Amino acid sequence: MATKLPLQSSNNVNVAKAKAASRGGKTIEEMYQKKSQLEHILLRPDTYIGSIEKHTQTLWVYENEEMVNRPVTYVPGLYKIFDEILVNAADNKQRDPKMDSVKVVIDVERNLISVCNSGDGVPVEIHQEEGVYVPEMIFGHLLTSSNYNDNEKKTTGGRNGYGAKLTNIFSTEFTIETADGKRQKQYKQVFENNMGKKSEPVITKCNKSDNWTKVSFKPDLGKFGMTHLEDDVVALMSKRVFDIAGCLGKTVKVELNGKRIPIKSFTDYVDLYLTAANKSTTEPLPRMVEKVNDRWEVCVSISEGQFQQVSFVNSIATIKGGTHVDYVTSQITNYIVGIVNKKNKTANVKAHNVKNHLWVFVNSLIDNPAFDSQTKETLTLRQSSFGSKCELSEDILKKVAKSGVVENLLSWATFKQSKDLKKSDGTKTDRVQVEKLEDANKAGGKESQRCTLILTEGDSAKALAMAGMAVVGRDYYGVFPLRGKLLNVREATTTQITNNKEIENIKKILGLKQNMVYENVNSLRYGHMMIMTDQDHDGSHIKGLLINFIHSFWPTLLKVPSFLVEFITPIVKATRKNEVLSFYSMPEYESWKESLSGNATGWTIKYYKGLGTSTSKEGKEYFGNLDIHQKDFVWEDEQDGEAIELAFSKKKIEARKNWLSHFEPGTHLDQKQQKISFSDFVNKELILFSMADLQRSIPSMVDGLKPGQRKILFCSFKRNFTKEAKVAQFSGYVSEHSAYHHGEQSLASTIIGMAQDYVGSNNINLLQPIGQYGTRNMGGKDAASPRYIFTKLSSATRVLFPKDDDVLLNYLNEDGQKIEPTWYMPIIPTVLVNGCEGIGTGYMPIIPTVLVNGCEGIGTGWSTFIPNYNPRDIVANIRRLLNGENMVAMDPWYRNFKGTIEKTASKEGGSTYTITGVYEEIGETTIRVTELPIRRWSEDYKQFLEALKTNNNTPYFQSVKAYNDDRSVDFELHLSEENMMMARQEGILKMLKLTTTIATTNMHLFDENNLIKKYATPEQILEEFFQLRLQYYEKRKRVILENLELELLKLENKVKFIHGVVSGEIIVNNRKKSDLVQELRQKGFTPFPKKAKPVEAVVAGATDSAEEESEETSAVPGSRSTFISGSEYDYLLSLAIATLTLEKVQELCGERDKMEKAVEEMKKATPRSLWFRDLESLDAELDKLDQKDVEAEKEIEKAQQKLRNKAGVPLKGGKTAAPRKQAPKKTTKAASSSAMEIGDSVVEVAKPKGRQGAKKKAPAAPADVKADDDEMMDLAQRLAQYNFGSTSENPSKAAISLDDDEDDVVVEVAAPAKGGRKPAAASKAVKPPAAPRKRGPAASKKQPAAEVVTVSPEKKVRKMRSSPFNKKSSSVLGRLANKEGEEESTETVAVGTSSRPKRANRKQMKYVLSDSESESGNDSEFDDIEDVEDDDE
Repeated sequence: MATKLPLQSSNNVNVAKAKAASRGGKTIEEMYQKKSQLEHILLRPDTYIGSIEKHTQTLWVYENEEMVNRPVTYVPGLYKIFDEILVNAADNKQRDPKMDSVKVVIDVERNLISVCNSGDGVPVEIHQEEGVYVPEMIFGHLLTSSNYNDNEKKTTGGRNGYGAKLTNIFSTEFTIETADGKRQKQYKQVFENNMGKKSEPVITKCNKSDNWTKVSFKPDLGKFGMTHLEDDVVALMSKRVFDIAGCLGKTVKVELNGKRIPIKSFTDYVDLYLTAANKSTTEPLPRMVEKVNDRWEVCVSISEGQFQQVSFVNSIATIKGGTHVDYVTSQITNYIVGIVNKKNKTANVKAHNVKNHLWVFVNSLIDNPAFDSQTKETLTLRQSSFGSKCELSEDILKKVAKSGVVENLLSWATFKQSKDLKKSDGTKTDRVQVEKLEDANKAGGKESQRCTLILTEGDSAKALAMAGMAVVGRDYYGVFPLRGKLLNVREATTTQITNNKEIENIKKILGLKQNMVYENVNSLRYGHMMIMTDQDHDGSHIKGLLINFIHSFWPTLLKVPSFLVEFITPIVKATRKNEVLSFYSMPEYESWKESLSGNATGWTIKYYKGLGTSTSKEGKEYFGNLDIHQKDFVWEDEQDGEAIELAFSKKKIEARKNWLSHFEPGTHLDQKQQKISFSDFVNKELILFSMADLQRSIPSMVDGLKPGQRKILFCSFKRNFTKEAKVAQFSGYVSEHSAYHHGEQSLASTIIGMAQDYVGSNNINLLQPIGQYGTRNMGGKDAASPRYIFTKLSSATRVLFPKDDDVLLNYLNEDGQKIEPTWYMPIIPTVLVNGCEGIGTGYMPIIPTVLVNGCEGIGTGWSTFIPNYNPRDIVANIRRLLNGENMVAMDPWYRNFKGTIEKTASKEGGSTYTITGVYEEIGETTIRVTELPIRRWSEDYKQFLEALKTNNNTPYFQSVKAYNDDRSVDFELHLSEENMMMARQEGILKMLKLTTTIATTNMHLFDENNLIKKYATPEQILEEFFQLRLQYYEKRKRVILENLELELLKLENKVKFIHGVVSGEIIVNNRKKSDLVQELRQKGFTPFPKKAKPVEAVVAGATDSAEEESEETSAVPGSRSTFISGSEYDYLLSLAIATLTLEKVQELCGERDKMEKAVEEMKKATPRSLWFRDLESLDAELDKLDQKDVEAEKEIEKAQQKLRNKAGVPLKGGKTAAPRKQAPKKTTKAASSSAMEIGDSVVEVAKPKGRQGAKKKAPAAPADVKADDDEMMDLAQRLAQYNFGSTSENPSKAAISLDDDEDDVVVEVAAPAKGGRKPAAASKAVKPPAAPRKRGPAASKKQPAAEVVTVSPEKKVRKMRSSPFNKKSSSVLGRLANKEGEEESTETVAVGTSSRPKRANRKQMKYVLSDSESESGNDSEFDDIEDVEDDDE
């Protein structure tokens, strides 16, 4: 007979099992079974209610009238079925806000649990579709619920339709009672046998005011492996009742076993935990509470190293947290992370570290919550679907920060850092294995305190130290080379320090241990640490970093006498025969040099830039005199420690700014002292490095250049860089001639940066970009390698930086070599023209170039950013200042930028501007972008467009077509109608990111006195520049006038002398020079002695031919100690024989008359008129740039039209903004010509063809002049002694010399007169501007040939002089002489400069002896100069 199986309702299953078909096998029915829903729940309960096995876990429970956190043994499934009924009761509060009570009874003896809540009861009515009463359906039928409508937002705990049915299934008896006051019916029904049996419902009448629901059940303890309700389970259930009281708050009275729970709010509930936790702490835990809104309540406290959370979602206890807890916690952790890492820059605290120190309580109501499982321990719903926001206020975040969590994290970070750093600790052992270490034989032994570790700057310095070991021995001296600069540990993270091999090696070699307080050196492997670095700024920095390293971790070591010492070597050595003098500082050397006065002959000077310069022999000498070379660092007081912190701590930024602001030039450390305090080292030596670093990063207000840029400009002028050369080759030239001590790659990058002209780079590029210098496609990163591209000076550069000002500048000197000036003097502030980013010094241009090109950068303590401004606006404002008018405010401007730049905010510290690109809608779903904001590059923007997604993670654009080229932007974007509508709603500018902002609130520059200064407006920069520039125009006029007057005096003396010789009054033939000199003196001739070589040149042993001869233009007869004795009348006695001819005498008289007029004109000129003339020249250059841009724009439009026509796409709306241009000023032809002559000496300027014809015919030279050529001494011999001078300025000044040198050779170049017969002397005339030709087979194409700048019908006079460096004003002389009129107008031939004796000669030139000595300042005026500084990228 078949036996019925219990708890299985299926008839197919409630039958006896069929006999096995075969012995030992299973039937098909046994192998494959079907279970009902109820059967499945009973068979696999863990899927629905969790495990039915006992678990032990540390949880919070309520017992003995308090919360206790202890290990609890319980059955999760039993706990779950109780929780389902409890959450149902709490859910009713959301359905009926009038609900005011929940009563829970846990009867252990009867194994009975009941939960009763007030509020609307379950409708006592028959469900029309299911045919049963609603209470029976929702408590006795599976998968029934009122929460299935997901379109309805509900904040209840129920969701899947199991809930209370699971409690029914796992109970031996389950009773549902409810009173439906609306229908005045009371319902009761009992289920038994795991919901397998049910009674008929009992329905009675009730009052209208009766509304409640009560569920009573007896858990089927057998299914949970229990015989009775154990204490741990009861305590856990009791705690859940308290949870409900805390979640529902004061509007609901919660009772447990007839006793009301004393919890009226979530805060009261939280206090239960904190009260319990306070029993194990010395101080009460803080509590920060915030009721964010009706759905969110948050309380925060602190935890000890492990994150704790107590959270609820719609009264469900999410014991494992979830997305709601993460949402709240992340706001707190992000806030705290910022504070902690700000307080301790090296802490490197992350959000999860902060989380481990928090205890968070969250009570939330969330729409339609989703959990990880039916047990509902973790919320998985995304934050965006919560249905509400919980944004914590600043108030609670600040309270959390002040609660002690920040201090805890800082302590934890310090502990962790210390623990990590201990991993690299050293020990006192006899041997250590460190690469490149030459260990002392007795290091780590009994005599270790006598041992000295020498830390050298690189391997070459180690080699020098090893040479010294031959003197002091290897027993007590060890050597270890440092690789570059040590890490600044004061601001480094623990990871950086622990990963730094150099620091690990030093600790290992010395035997240093973290956190050890050293009172002596007995526990170390070495008793002394000697620092041996180069005697330059970087060497000082390395010393400072090592001192900072020891002071940061072991400050007491610095107080140990003689622990830290330095080894100094000479910077300069002076040698004369067997006498050797060593100098350890430049001031010491300068003082000695001045003491020499005229007795400098015989000394040879050698500069020692690095330790590698010294020979092994010298190394042995150094170590043989340790008393001289070894200096001890001593700790005097706490000011020493403060000084170290000042130099290296980021906390001392403001103090460091003040420190650098008060720097006084000439500050240096006295190396004669045997002991050096740390504060003296910082304030007198390390500050020099900081200043140098600052100057490499921030430009000068005067010329807008950083040192590296200035060196490049200097070498361009010195080289007369008018013929293109490769950037790689030019960078080598700059390194050689400007004392550039850094990487050539960096220098090449700076050259490229100065030549770039794409939108967003330079408004006026000082160098020409010949080749691929980068485009706006990649912001210049697409530039070709320096070895493939060429450059030369731009035509505007010499207009901005007139040659006439060169002689006025203060040139620097390094290693006995003249290099670039402190700054150049432009005619407008170029820092505003091209902008800037950085910190540095600069040149003196004719406009403030920092305004033209802008700048940006970061340096020690300061950063700077200056946008570009329109040079025409700057010029207009300068004219206003010159006319006594007020300036007009200037806004940023970028050349060829088609977008808009609008001021959006102004404040005391500067203004803010919004830069907007350009777009247009060329169809219903098509957008065309034709301009991007400044410094947003085309390639990056294209990637941004292609990566742009909608909220559905689909591409925003259907297609992105690019029609860009190297100069223009042209994107065509196709969108769907839906996305186009979204873009319009959001704002197309915002969606396409076509706006950026810049500000003028951080404009720091070095002023004229080399002090950092902040400027609030570009007008402030311009005004300060204006006053300085005006002073230099006054200086320029004064110097030019002095030179003109000297030239006039010299010409008068020449005329007088020649008349005396011709008349026989003065006899030159067959007489001693001394007698002649005496006679000339008696007759009142003015002496013009040659200058003696300056002490610097003698001492340095200068051999450059450009520096060997004197420059006497401004020499006034005076102290003979500075002049060569007996050379007073060489300028007369060395005149060529041809000067005695009648023609030359007449010519000299004509020149004298012209010079007198030039002097008168210069006296009438004013500094303002000179500046106006320079500005007119600049206007002409700007006109050329504008014209070039217009032509380029037309070409681009044509090309784009052609491409689009080819692609079948019309070019729409592509209007190009015309270049911003000032109204042309009315000037005469002569005035505009002279204005442009400022730069003639630098670039080849082709004169208009009609210009020669406009000039009057010059008088022809006599035919017999040609014969004089044979009387001239060998030209090669003459040229070998002298440099060429040339005038690139006014043609009429060709015969006027500013540098009257007696041995000068005058070269006359006859040019054919236009029309008419050519005189005999003109048969070999130079043709109008032509390339240099070879003179004989020895001539080379690469030879620095003379360049014909301008040509006139009259013969030219070319002056070759030795050292034209100081005669920069010749260009102005030429310009002034041109004003005399058009008669006898001549034009000069500019000669390329070089210190080499070889010069380019033309076959068609005729060299004639002349008594007119014409010296013109030429490009070689920079031959005596060199260029310095650093990288400025």
